[in-house]
Amino acid sequence: MVSLKQPPAEGHRPLRFRFRTLVAFLLAFGALLALSRAPPSRDYALCSPDHKIYTVDTAHPNVECIVVSNTSIADVGNLVDIKARWHRRHTLTNLQIPWPLNFWQPSLPISFLEQDSIIVPGLTDAHAHVLQYGAAMNLDLTGCKSKREVLQRVVHYIKSHSDILADPSRWIVGMGWDQNLWSNPQYPTADDFDSESLLRGRRIYLNRVDVHAAWVSHRVLQLMGELPNEVDGGIIIRDSSGKPTGIFVDAAMAIVPVPAQTKAQLRDYFDRTVRDAHAVGLTSIHDAATEPHEIQFYQEYASSRKLPLRLYLMGHIESDEYWGKNVTRLTDYGIAERLNLRSVKLFTDGALGSFGAALLEPYSDNPSTDGLMRVQPQTLSALVKQFWEDGWQVNIHCIGDRANHVVLDIFEDILSNSEHGNATERRPRIEHAQIMTLDDIERIRRLQVIPSVQPTHATSDMWYAERRLGPARIRGAYAYQTMIQSFSPGVLPLGSDFPVEGINPLLGFYAAVSRLSPSGDSPHGSQGWYPSERLTRTQALKGMTLDAAYAAFAEDKLGSLSIGKKADFVVLDRDVMTVPVSEILATKVKATAIDGEVVYGNL
Repeated sequence: MVSLKQPPAEGHRPLRFRFRTLVAFLLAFGALLALSRAPPSRDYALCSPDHKIYTVDTAHPNVECIVVSNTSIADVGNLVDIKARWHRRHTLTNLQIPWPLNFWQPSLPISFLEQDSIIVPGLTDAHAHVLQYGAAMNLDLTGCKSKREVLQRVVHYIKSHSDILADPSRWIVGMGWDQNLWSNPQYPTADDFDSESLLRGRRIYLNRVDVHAAWVSHRVLQLMGELPNEVDGGIIIRDSSGKPTGIFVDAAMAIVPVPAQTKAQLRDYFDRTVRDAHAVGLTSIHDAATEPHEIQFYQEYASSRKLPLRLYLMGHIESDEYWGKNVTRLTDYGIAERLNLRSVKLFTDGALGSFGAALLEPYSDNPSTDGLMRVQPQTLSALVKQFWEDGWQVNIHCIGDRANHVVLDIFEDILSNSEHGNATERRPRIEHAQIMTLDDIERIRRLQVIPSVQPTHATSDMWYAERRLGPARIRGAYAYQTMIQSFSPGVLPLGSDFPVEGINPLLGFYAAVSRLSPSGDSPHGSQGWYPSERLTRTQALKGMTLDAAYAAFAEDKLGSLSIGKKADFVVLDRDVMTVPVSEILATKVKATAIDGEVVYGNL
């Protein structure tokens, strides 16, 4: 049968057809609308319902949320506001788009912190030794309570490395021994190695914990042959007959012929440091005394791949002659622009633990010495002035009150006569600023010289420091609260000096706010060693974030979670700003991010 049904006349199509056409059109329009303002793929927000995001920005110290866009902080504030602002930036209209068109509406990925967790800016170590840390972890001697324990660790190291065990000509290099921890706090000798049969005849070089003294074996002494009677800026320890004992202090360490590190070793050492740094929340490190071959390593690394940490290098060459022309300045160098070199590191004296810190008066527990100056004041003055005139930031190692006094004299002379910039522009630093007269602490304020300190040095040294210095001098030693109150910008960058101390910045945070050992004690009991010199938690956090950035000319890009700055941040599993002091060191890092990219843990 032939159907008599006719097709619908033009203009009379079924309602269902017209509805489908309209929906298709609207969906296509909605998709085009959304795509025209598609959000950057790396935008995301992190929020803390308890406002436990510590920004270190005085305009808004605590916020509920931060927004990350690509590598920077794009917004901060409460959840409702940041969502509204984000949508305004990423949509063409402020109108509420109805379903189903809002399926394509841009949305901001938001993650919420777990209860008790907090976010702080990426942490900076303002004074450390990056490659030296990786090397030290190969044979770590820190914490040994006796000479015997040191020797046992060396023996175990040899036995656990078959290539070294089979080849007595291989050098064995370690670090971390501290005779002040032993029941008999005297320097060890080369003879001590011979008490272990496996160590006899081997080439052994062990750095003291502060890297201001080295202990070597008889085989090393034999390789060195006849030694000079004196070394400028150093000491070769000798016995009563004049024979070298195997201990070399400060500049004398340089005459020991330890083999140069290979590129492969440098890469291994760097990888170890990076891994450990990320795990404890470090995103930036000031490398204190970077030698030319190390600078070259970093340059080659940064130009071929993304440097996994921000590095602020202090160039160093061991010479009394001006060497600034032999070091290349680097500004935001390499892929991701994370490498900078615009400062130099100079040395004045040694360390307190090895009697090398230069004091104005003899040591209270060793009146035969007042320490040593590694360079004469006139020579140092000429060097500093030349570096200053050449445009370098000058950072100088000073432990003892004499060393600090000499350097402040030099800076005062330069700043009173210089035509090459003031202290705010040039930001001269004293690295350690450990023992100072009260007058010189006031002079730091007047001259605006930056004291760069390491709080764990105070809690490591507190068991013998007053014995070394006496009750009068100790008032100007490790005086962090006095310094920060005296320095008008309130800037006190904090570091660790790792591997001299542990790499975890929370060790320094804890030491700064408690003046206690990790076990919770001190020579003055549970209230801490000279508790009036404790920093507040706010001061301590600022010291390892914004103050450290200022000391590296980076406060406009780093150091706080402020709009426009780099998205470097750390997620901690507890609130170190409020928990009892005894819980600070139990804190774990849940995530570390650099340029908004998670490099450790997860969000």
